[in-house]
Amino acid sequence: MPDTPEATGTASRVDVTDAAADMLRHLATTHGQLMFHQSGGCCDGSSPMCYPVGMFRVGASDIRIGTLQVEGIYPVDVYMSRSQFEYWKYTHLTIDLVDGRGSGFSIEAPEGKRFLIRSRMLDEAELEAFGLATHGGAAG
Repeated sequence: MPDTPEATGTASRVDVTDAAADMLRHLATTHGQLMFHQSGGCCDGSSPMCYPVGMFRVGASDIRIGTLQVEGIYPVDVYMSRSQFEYWKYTHLTIDLVDGRGSGFSIEAPEGKRFLIRSRMLDEAELEAFGLATHGGAAG
């Protein structure tokens, strides 16, 4: 089972926009429980790839970076490779939905939409919650 770099409490590494949540609810009616794997650059750049649970095999080199709580469907786990996470560990990711068809294997492609990652640096409270803050207040 992949380990989880999640904080306890209210801090989260991942979130979802209303548009992406609507698409996840739509996809869940057809495909059942869903999950994301944040691609590391193959196929569709670095897009979040959405799969029905069980369609994508999470391996020992993958970690769960968070779980999306979308009203009306099962929680959606979000995974990333451990090596990629080392580059992104100071970043909060928001999964959004935009027009256009990605070139990957993500299940929203036939809908004429694609999931997209929007990112920002973690704030001081989040850095503290994830154990990434230094005593001087800056991440190192």
